[in-house]
Amino acid sequence: MAPGVSGNVDEVYHDYHLELDGRICDAASNFVPMDTIPPPLTLKQPGDWTPYHHRDLYSTIDETPIGDVAWQSFSMKYGADADPASDLTPWMDATYTTWFRNPHTIIRNMLGNPDFKNEMDYAPYREWKGQGESATRQWRNVMSGDWAWDQADEIAKDPATHGNKTTVSVATGQNDYYPLYASIRNVHNNVCRAHRNTVAVIGFLAIPKTTKKHSDDLRFRKFKKQLFHSSLSRILSSFKPAMSVPEVVQFRDGHFRRVVYGLGPYIADYPEQLVLGCVVQNWCAKCFAYPDDLDSGEGGLRSREVVDTLCDKVDSGVLWEEWGVISDVVPFTNNFPRADIHQLLAPDILHQVIKGAFKDHLVAWSTGKTRAKAILDDIDHR
Repeated sequence: MAPGVSGNVDEVYHDYHLELDGRICDAASNFVPMDTIPPPLTLKQPGDWTPYHHRDLYSTIDETPIGDVAWQSFSMKYGADADPASDLTPWMDATYTTWFRNPHTIIRNMLGNPDFKNEMDYAPYREWKGQGESATRQWRNVMSGDWAWDQADEIAKDPATHGNKTTVSVATGQNDYYPLYASIRNVHNNVCRAHRNTVAVIGFLAIPKTTKKHSDDLRFRKFKKQLFHSSLSRILSSFKPAMSVPEVVQFRDGHFRRVVYGLGPYIADYPEQLVLGCVVQNWCAKCFAYPDDLDSGEGGLRSREVVDTLCDKVDSGVLWEEWGVISDVVPFTNNFPRADIHQLLAPDILHQVIKGAFKDHLVAWSTGKTRAKAILDDIDHR
């Protein structure tokens, strides 16, 4: 319901997207009336314990896989030097293995989680409080924001995609082996804050290591970045078909809905943002402002379209010096529709603000080094 209707001035109204509206459908993707009774979540009858019959109970239990989504792996290695007589350093000859779980399956499991049944948005919306000219816009959950609405506008350009939208958000960990996490942004913020299985580990990214002697080798630095992006692209590739053509998913309320996936915000600290955005050190990962004049407001925002155009028209050396662009590494988002890494980058509030500014600096400055360690131990314990 949009603002302007009669009602209480303190009442909250939702103005839903017209095309991607979360309408229910049947298992064959045909839309059905909103008052249709949902089909059962399982076809089993009460008391049906198959395949756990008493005669073969133990053997069936032993054969049951542990966990919901199996781990897989793939390996990559440096391949630019085909000449066997070339000077190969150890990192060039090493094989790097990445472990991952199918994120598509994990996200489908999240969409069917009974904990989220009444705390999930099936479509982008705009929230208003009040009525008429005095109505004010409110922002509550991710699907109430402009980014989700704009993404829906892009998806809706193809009439075949009309229905539901699911945003997948990604984040990396703080350890040397780079754990990779994914979440859905349809669930409400209170569910995310309560840590109710809204985040899952989907992979462990390989990180090449080398000696200090070779750590500044330009080939090594390029390979390290490209391995990172290639691994992300490979892990997330299972989403790609349903990013353009809707798939039918049964949610925990029992109803089927058409789902179109999209890559959502990528939470990362500044060094990770540079790697993700293929941006030169000390430059802003979001705009083209010069490093010595970041507050000027000039330079314009970075975007996939602008960077791709620059890479086609401008020399790589000029791109590095004048634009802060690393042109010889391709961002993983270039392999997915409607994905712009510069728009998706989000600050790592937990580690940058809470841990970095408060724990590492403010506490030590205000209490002294010795007392600070005791306070930090108490914070970590809590």
